[in-house]
Amino acid sequence: MEWVPDLRQLRALVAVAEEESFTLAARKLFVTQSAVSHSLRTLEEQLSCKLLDRSGKKVVVTSEGEILLRRCKRVLQELEQATRDLDGLRRWGQTRIRVGAPHSLCHYLVPSVLREFRDCFPRCEPNIEAADTSLLLEKLSQGELDLVVGLKPKNHGEEGYRPMFSDRLAFVISPFHPWAAKKDGMVETLAEQQFIIYAKATETHRLIESWMEKMAGRIKKPLVLGDMQAIKEMAKLGTGVGIVASWVAAKEIADGTLTAIKIPGDQINREWGVFHSTQRDPSLVEEAFIGLCEMAFENMPR
Repeated sequence: MEWVPDLRQLRALVAVAEEESFTLAARKLFVTQSAVSHSLRTLEEQLSCKLLDRSGKKVVVTSEGEILLRRCKRVLQELEQATRDLDGLRRWGQTRIRVGAPHSLCHYLVPSVLREFRDCFPRCEPNIEAADTSLLLEKLSQGELDLVVGLKPKNHGEEGYRPMFSDRLAFVISPFHPWAAKKDGMVETLAEQQFIIYAKATETHRLIESWMEKMAGRIKKPLVLGDMQAIKEMAKLGTGVGIVASWVAAKEIADGTLTAIKIPGDQINREWGVFHSTQRDPSLVEEAFIGLCEMAFENMPR
């Protein structure tokens, strides 16, 4: 018959081996001495070997007992660690997680991540703060946030950062815009266009400004708006040429109310990721949130 280990037997063997006494082992386990004796006698019968030498003043583990003892200690240590991990997970799941993200992600990505997160950790309260990535990273360094989902700033190191997604900005225009019918000659007519770009003090604005500096003298001063939806609506009306990522206008592009066109010359590329504290490893709850962000980024239109 195959032996199925009983945890009470394993704990009794370890306790007797450590205390060299049935009486002291029973006290350690908060059970009676007879219970310890019965458990170990039954264990010896099941294994058909003698595990303990009871002939002297002290109880001594036999050679067969030493073999089992080494395995028992390992099993019990793993079970104790599993109990600590589960207890920690329960405690973390009852606290909060503070996450920062740019306004665009709060609209397009964060809601789906939160929906999945709440299913996994219903007792954890997520606090979301919307702002530019650079401001959020300052709060992360000061311990005011646990995670930041955002654009990787130029020259930012890899420590405390998980890359997730790369995109490229594009022109979005009304389907009635001249460029929609004929893309030839775009460069020659750039100076005639009214570009509509995202708010100042954002990483996206800085990237677009850098591109515009390279186009110095060939484009007019842009119209700056603080809302991606407003940029798209203005572009739909033919007021100007929006500069956004294609995924921001995926719905409008699909239904034909906007057309996306590749920016000529140097491209405006961005990298998105999740930032965490460099002072400690992410907790289990934070790792779960990071994993959900990764899955959400994988489903972003490209």
